[in-house]
Amino acid sequence: MDFFNYRDGRLFAEETDLATLAARVGTPTYIYSKATLALHYDRIAHAFAPLSPLICFAVKSCSNLSVLRVLAERGSAMDVVSGGELHRARLAGVPHSRIVFAGVGKTEAEIRDALGGAALRAAPPPAGAPHPGVSTPLCPDPDPIALFNIESAPEFQTIAAIAKSLNIPCRAALRINPDVDPHTHAYTATGKAQSKFGVDLDRARDFFDRYARHSHLKLTGLHLHIGSPVADTAPYVQAVTKALALIDNLAAHGHPIDTLDLGGGFAADYETGLSPVAADYAAPIIPLLKDRVSRGLRLILEPGRTISANAGVLLTRVQYVKQSGPRKFAVCDAGMHTLIRPALYGSFHFIWPVAVAPQHQPPRRAARLDLPGLETCDVVGPICESGDFLAQDRPLPPLARGDLLAVFGAGAYGMVMASHYNSHPLPAEVLIDGRRATLIRARESYDDLTAHELAPTDVSI
Repeated sequence: MDFFNYRDGRLFAEETDLATLAARVGTPTYIYSKATLALHYDRIAHAFAPLSPLICFAVKSCSNLSVLRVLAERGSAMDVVSGGELHRARLAGVPHSRIVFAGVGKTEAEIRDALGGAALRAAPPPAGAPHPGVSTPLCPDPDPIALFNIESAPEFQTIAAIAKSLNIPCRAALRINPDVDPHTHAYTATGKAQSKFGVDLDRARDFFDRYARHSHLKLTGLHLHIGSPVADTAPYVQAVTKALALIDNLAAHGHPIDTLDLGGGFAADYETGLSPVAADYAAPIIPLLKDRVSRGLRLILEPGRTISANAGVLLTRVQYVKQSGPRKFAVCDAGMHTLIRPALYGSFHFIWPVAVAPQHQPPRRAARLDLPGLETCDVVGPICESGDFLAQDRPLPPLARGDLLAVFGAGAYGMVMASHYNSHPLPAEVLIDGRRATLIRARESYDDLTAHELAPTDVSI
């Protein structure tokens, strides 16, 4: 079911006409469909139901508070990778008992925050001067988070020392690197031997021998995340098989494992029908884990893009159409500062006008559509970089100044990676629920751009 669809040549999000909406809220603007978020979460929950997993939405993929609240109300827990994401998860109403904390560079302040309100009340002032604009976090939840995903021995030692000094017991899973090729972009392949993430399998046993019996940081879990987006189920089977062999080896040496966190990385349909659905991922994984789960193993999943990517579109307006030699360019008010994925990863996003003639209503989302009268052009932004593009050599209906375009599949790693480059204010965000459109992040103003620079503070010593 697709909640972004054309009706009589006009694009709707659920029951909302996006051309009319853009006239009211301006561009560039990210639009999210509440029904799509709920549908994609429910599909994962249903597909993996035989394993009763704790489904932790990856906040890094789409962190707007209203989006997080939609998923939390649906039953989602949260996967965070920073203190800021932890703060957002709490504001979305998610208790610490349903939050897992990953990431390779957790600071002492973030660790104390994740240990709960008791840790913050007992914490001494942080060493060194605080970074301008960073306030001490205030945590209303007195208990520690459900799980720290540990990336290295120094990180374990740091968390353990803080937990012991505050007498706050907490739990951890060791992130292992299974050396599995997920067949995705090199920048998003995180489970290969050369990756900065996790501990390789050969060192995992020694890690447990050294640290598993700590008094305050209980190491009883394994965590893995092989990359994203992974459009093949085979790498997951390989990674789970290796993890289960390690679990058996650890148990034989006195280190029982009660939690397996499989991470996320499931793909999204940037082109219609090219990615597995949730049931496809679950089908080979369930037989590997069902017996283990029945004997007490807790499973955690951390989906992100597979829930949020196709729940969002980016609306952008054509400012100019220009011809330069053999190439035609549609210059838009959104670019790499708004959606960096095409420039950073060479990622594909289907782009199409919001209002089209009947012969140009797209039958599906694909790089090439067999429709009459299309013209090849580059869709680019206003940034002073040659790498500033949203699409290149893309056949599109003829475009003119003022046309409104929709960039599909923009709900994941879109707004969260937007920047102020060239001093552009951040775009607005809108949540659609049927005919109701709610502005969930106001468009930034020029005053917002300079708000933290207008009152310099003397920090000389």
